[in-house]
Amino acid sequence: MGVDMRRIHASAADALAVVSPVDAPAYLWELRGLVAAHGIELVIPTVNAELLTASVAREGFAPGVEVLIADPAPMSIANDKYLTMGCLATAGVGVPDFGLPGDFSSMNEAMARMGGCLVVKPRVSRGGREARVLKRHSDGGRNAERFWRSLDDSWLVQRCASGTGYASMVHRDGAGHDHDTLVVVLEKSELTRGRSDNVVPLKRLEASMAPDVARTAAAATEALGLTGAAAIDIRRMPDGRPVVVEVNARFGANSAYAPELLEHAMRQYAAGQMLRGAV
Repeated sequence: MGVDMRRIHASAADALAVVSPVDAPAYLWELRGLVAAHGIELVIPTVNAELLTASVAREGFAPGVEVLIADPAPMSIANDKYLTMGCLATAGVGVPDFGLPGDFSSMNEAMARMGGCLVVKPRVSRGGREARVLKRHSDGGRNAERFWRSLDDSWLVQRCASGTGYASMVHRDGAGHDHDTLVVVLEKSELTRGRSDNVVPLKRLEASMAPDVARTAAAATEALGLTGAAAIDIRRMPDGRPVVVEVNARFGANSAYAPELLEHAMRQYAAGQMLRGAV
């Protein structure tokens, strides 16, 4: 069964249902009601806005219902991009220079300290593609400066990582066994104009083609304490070093490139290996 907050006409699901938006008081009651009414045994949250809600509320579903999501504590960190960057940096996982708008007296200071163009994005995802690249154009950076002045500390500031981008998908065992951590790396071949997060096309890489990227993605999920599925966006710095620019603790939009991650999760579920409190 698939659910959405609006009626859709085409889907691979056997059944579709409409629910309230995630921030509506009725959302959880509606979702739990559908699970109970249709005998659903496994719930897979896939929308950023619902991840923390689903993790905190997973014990409130009917007995025997599993929710494929990490613990609330790591989910709380992964839900906040600034906390994510801080946690990864502390653990020694590569990240671009980062901060909050309030850490800088002006955009010029931020650019000077971070070596040029900046990426700014809301700390907590609001849905859709929200990242903005701020750099100097022929107008001397006036448009970028105007946007900078609208920011508060609910936004994250990052140094632009200008090298090759990768969409890495990870499934980490709830027991934390390294041999049960699966990683698939997709190379982002082309940036669309003016956007840092909208990329086409994607090319799946063999394991030997970007092993440092795969190691970085696996290390990020371990550092954050995430289990289950995670989508890790990684880019290379000018010196070639891979850095994590964003983490989404869910099956991502590119999951069709890596069907084995969902298959692995289903095998764990069928074998009763999804430990309550771990996945």
